Amino acid sequence: MRNRLWIIILVIVWISHWGVNGVEAMPQEENMSRVAWLLVENESERVMIHAKRRWKGSISKSGVRGKGIGDKKRSQRSRVKQRRTEELTAEEEGVKEPHRWGLSLPMSQELPERLSSIWQRYAGCFKTKTRDTSVYALQYMSGLLRLERNRNYTVIARASEMSGENIQHFMSNSPWSGQAVSKQVREEIKATPGLEQGSVLILDESANQKAGNKSAGARRQHNGRLGKIEMSQVGTLLGYANLRDNTRPLWTLVDGELFLPESWFAPEKAEDRKQVGIPPDRSFETKVEQGWKMIQRSVAEKLPFVAVACDDLYGKSTWFRDNLRQAGLTYMADVPKNTVVYLEKPVLGVPKPKASQRGRKPTQVQVLNGVKPLKAQQVARRTDTDWQRIQVRTIERGLLNDPFAARPVWTLRDGEAEPLQDWLVMRREGGKRYNYSLCNAPSHTSLSHLAWLKCHRYFVERSIQDAKSETGWNELQARKFLAWQHHLALVILSVWFLAQTRWEWAQQYIRDPTLLRQFELDVLPTLSLPNLRLLLRAAMPLPQPTPEEAISLVVSHLINRTRSRKSRLKYQQIYSQANAPP
Repeated sequence: MRNRLWIIILVIVWISHWGVNGVEAMPQEENMSRVAWLLVENESERVMIHAKRRWKGSISKSGVRGKGIGDKKRSQRSRVKQRRTEELTAEEEGVKEPHRWGLSLPMSQELPERLSSIWQRYAGCFKTKTRDTSVYALQYMSGLLRLERNRNYTVIARASEMSGENIQHFMSNSPWSGQAVSKQVREEIKATPGLEQGSVLILDESANQKAGNKSAGARRQHNGRLGKIEMSQVGTLLGYANLRDNTRPLWTLVDGELFLPESWFAPEKAEDRKQVGIPPDRSFETKVEQGWKMIQRSVAEKLPFVAVACDDLYGKSTWFRDNLRQAGLTYMADVPKNTVVYLEKPVLGVPKPKASQRGRKPTQVQVLNGVKPLKAQQVARRTDTDWQRIQVRTIERGLLNDPFAARPVWTLRDGEAEPLQDWLVMRREGGKRYNYSLCNAPSHTSLSHLAWLKCHRYFVERSIQDAKSETGWNELQARKFLAWQHHLALVILSVWFLAQTRWEWAQQYIRDPTLLRQFELDVLPTLSLPNLRLLLRAAMPLPQPTPEEAISLVVSHLINRTRSRKSRLKYQQIYSQANAPP
């Protein structure tokens, strides 16, 4: 009806416009239709605007609008949304039950007893010939685990209501052995059921920034965390990881050595060495030599592991790889992209002089069969290199399933007449970044196993990060060599305490299996070290949230991580389908 009314109005307006202007104003015959159309279009726009204004005004005055199809759809969507909100609320209430996540109030209250128990087991490591200083070890480790920041001697002493001078003497001057603590950690790992298979030793370094060059080993050197040359103290660290059971993975630190740059052994540094307590018989060792020494300790103590993983600082050393090979150890050693390899076995020897050749006879060993060397990055980009997407393991953000490739290659040694065969294991991360490793695993080793080994080095970085964020590894403010060793020992013990608790709780306290169906996932996130520290702080006498609040926070954290992984899995599935080969 409204449309008909507008048409009548437009016709009347057009006729009146023609009548007012008269015949003289009429356009020429050939342009009449065009002018008429423009006039009607103009007037129709004015009528529409006026009609819309009147329509809105009538709604605002009456406050009522007739329900059309759009209103019904909106109302239906609102009801669906309300129903979904109610379902989510009910689901939230269900998944927030602590017992479904294997948590309870007694567990939180158990942590102080576990801390006391591990201290009693290690008390003998802190006894000297004249004193039993183990009580300071308990307070220091307790401070590392419960304090959030500024974990220095003064703050730890204040939190434990002990003398700051006593804590400082215990750490900087008392002659207890830090290496004895690390050794007992390795003994406990060796005695832990479930770790005898599938464990990997991982070698890396950790740099902590320093304000001056008076601390033991401090100088301007490469700081990996900062990505530049900076005044730092550097430690060579050995980690340990077992990922055979994704419901209770374990990683921890087991050994470490302070790297003392060669400049610290110059004659003019003799007084500095004496002031910070560097042993007189200590000599310069490279980080590679320190790493090999720590691995030898683990082998001598029969620590169970199937392979050694390391970054390219150690992997590019043929001396290091040869020592591992001769000791019968499997290595997965990262190497630079320009590492030279051969895809066919080169025949080495000194070429015979030609009959027509004049001058000196050849004396250098050369490749005699014409096999050409290639860089690792060239091998990765060859058309005959077979890349396969391997699902290595489940991770917090979904699945680790990057493309991997492996090819048997040969490498040369200076002064050696026989090349050695390795696997060149290649990984492509994010579709662009390539990294490379040499591995001496047997020739029948599957690509999936090589990929599994290659992805272990992350866990020494994870262990170091946990040591820094959760136990104050990078917060030491002491100059002496002995203080560094003691601090490392108690950090290793603290990280092992958390890792062992998580490992044992995962077996003792079973989670509700229906959570997997409820979240439509195959695995739930494990307790993190921050989760355990939150529960410990709640149960210990520092001002903290109540145990009930702590458990609720941990459960909320686990739920958020679970949902994050579910979302990530969905994204990975969509990405994989979109990028599937035709």
